[in-house]
Parts: sequence; structure tokens; C-alpha cells
Amino acid sequence: MSKKGEVSVKAEQIDHIVLTTTALQRCLHFYRDILGLPVEEYEGRYSIRLGTSKINIHTRAAEFEPAAFYPLSGSLDFCIRVNGDIHEVKKELLARGAVLERDIVQRHGTLGPIQSIYLRDPDGNLVELGFYGNGENK
Repeated sequence: MSKKGEVSVKAEQIDHIVLTTTALQRCLHFYRDILGLPVEEYEGRYSIRLGTSKINIHTRAAEFEPAAFYPLSGSLDFCIRVNGDIHEVKKELLARGAVLERDIVQRHGTLGPIQSIYLRDPDGNLVELGFYGNGENK
């Protein structure tokens, strides 16, 4: 039991988010083949692994209940922390057929200054790839 006025919920990190897609195969291709992220399938449900977090993929609004009130395809804007040299990653992305929404830009992430590359997935979600320090994340 917490003391009066204290909050007992101690949030640590995002476990998962849900992405709604209108084109499952194109979505999987983007995250798996363009970004190189592991895609998992379990009983017909797909997710994308990001370290200890994941993105669950739904193929229609409110596919599983409970759901957001307005789960729209293409409405997400999120950042994925990436390790490595940002210029090498950019070259790899372009070689895999990625179209950059925005070239390398300086931003401010949760840990401080961050260099970012922006892309859009097939549904129009804005996907930022963020790099800390000299291309190596903290």
C-alpha cells in the first residue's frame, strides 16, 4: 500500500503498441525486409519485435477487443532507436528500396540529442529511426 499522495504505478517502458494496416503483406515487407526487424506470427496474428518491446499488427480496426475508439490505419508517428552508423543505415535503407520522408536531421529524444531519419510505412505511418551519440545508442 502506498503512502497518502504517492502513486503506486511505476511505469518503466512501452511494452507494445498496435498498428492497424490495410495491406498486411506490404506492411510485413516494410518492417521485415526494408527495416530488417524480426516479424513473429502466432496463430495468425503478427507482431514486430523491437528489443523488449513489440508492435502488434491488426488487419482491421478493432480486430481484437478492447481496442482504441478510433484505430485508423496510417495514424501513428513513432521513433525506433537504432544502433550503428546512421550513414551506413541510410545507405542500406536506400539499397533496399526505402524512400526517405526526411534525410538525416537533428532532433531531441528521450535521452537527449538524437540524429533521425524519417520514412513512411505502406499505410502512411511516420517511422523515425533515431541514433544517439556517434551512431551508437546509449
